[in-house]
Amino acid sequence: MNKYYITIEKADRPYELWKIELEDHNGNNNCVYEKNIEQAMTYAKNWCKNSEERQKSKEITNNAIMEMIALDKIAGITSEYNDCLD
Repeated sequence: MNKYYITIEKADRPYELWKIELEDHNGNNNCVYEKNIEQAMTYAKNWCKNSEERQKSKEITNNAIMEMIALDKIAGITSEYNDCLD
């Protein structure tokens, strides 16, 4: 069973907005504002439904970054502390 932490509350703003704070079982989190409670609930439901797809995208991005770092090291454009592109 997957765990989600969802908080929906009226926002401390001068206009009528609802604040949605979310965290999924993969450690991904998000905070958005919606105009009404129905939109807030719909957003939260869809965000939770897409957690596995979001995690796969995150893993692909992280792997691409690691590959770029490895290529930069092979090309000799990195040092121990920075990318030497400054």
